[in-house]
Amino acid sequence: MAENARPVQNINIPSIRVSEAMRSEDLLLFVVKSQELSGNKEHRVERTFEDFEWLQHCLFTQDEVPGLQGIIFPPLPAKPAYSQSNLQAKLLKQLGFLAMGEDWKPYCIALQRYLQLGAAHSTLGTNTAWHSFLTVTDPPGKQRLRKGLFSRLSQAVEGKWKENHKDVDDFFQSERDDNLTLTVLTRAAAEKFIEVVLNEQKIAVACGHFSTSLHLVTGQEDPVLVAFSKVCLKLSEVIDIVKKNFESVAENNIYTLGLAFDLDLRYQEAEREMLFRRTCKLVELENANRNAEKAKSIKKPTMEEIKKTAEKEFDHISAVAKLEIEKFHRMRVEAFQQSLVQWCESQLSTARETCALLSQQLTALRLLDTE
Repeated sequence: MAENARPVQNINIPSIRVSEAMRSEDLLLFVVKSQELSGNKEHRVERTFEDFEWLQHCLFTQDEVPGLQGIIFPPLPAKPAYSQSNLQAKLLKQLGFLAMGEDWKPYCIALQRYLQLGAAHSTLGTNTAWHSFLTVTDPPGKQRLRKGLFSRLSQAVEGKWKENHKDVDDFFQSERDDNLTLTVLTRAAAEKFIEVVLNEQKIAVACGHFSTSLHLVTGQEDPVLVAFSKVCLKLSEVIDIVKKNFESVAENNIYTLGLAFDLDLRYQEAEREMLFRRTCKLVELENANRNAEKAKSIKKPTMEEIKKTAEKEFDHISAVAKLEIEKFHRMRVEAFQQSLVQWCESQLSTARETCALLSQQLTALRLLDTE
């Protein structure tokens, strides 16, 4: 899900990478690298999750940008509740596929995609916060984050009924209904796919135990036991190949379809948030219309002006939202198509490697049988 690359503060967007995560007691530091378009100068900075939140906040609170509420913001992954004592099961429940893999690599990839998508956005990519985040060694401003427009909206007491408020535009009402359905289905598919990966990992562990146990079969004097021992050792090698195959299959699933499910689900939720913001503006406009109709003559001009302002803002947000939705669906299809191709290629490559190794072991077993 990426737009065409374009300059952000003179940074080459495809070069933006989150290369690793470093542990520091109960803190995770993410190494962010980027390269300038001119001169190929590379920047390397270390960022905490709070720094990513600071960047997201800067993008959210550009209240002066027209139609900002109609943008589907690239979704920031959930904050990892990392600690030395955290159980993997807790992280898996919180982060899903992003908690799998070694050394937080899937989570780093998710953060990298977040940065690239945000930087490539025609509106969000112009924010000056990108320069501080990507190139300045010192962490971004630690000042207390002010509550912007979106925070006020999300904390509204009447938020729930606004979410169910019927839309005046069939396009947006249909989009809201489709979003709700797709979010449920995508979450269910992701959860089932996690179960598949976990079972593959369990099978790999079981194969490892079985392979090790076969080494316990020894025979030094009895010819039958000696022959049986040789077979067990060779079978142990075969089981070890099966173990490595399941490990590779599980890893392929995580880094292709797994990350695709994760990003798609978070984007569905980001779209729902955008649609909710637009619904709130719709309710505001309808209230302004009613107030203008009921206003007495002395307040009529003021109420009419408020109505015109609300109508202008709503129309602008709706126009931006339609473009964002069209782009989102196009990017969503392209991204999932790409992940399916990568999944097929990686699994096919793993299958070929495993087949070649098993063929070698079969030949060795046949030779053993002739001895």
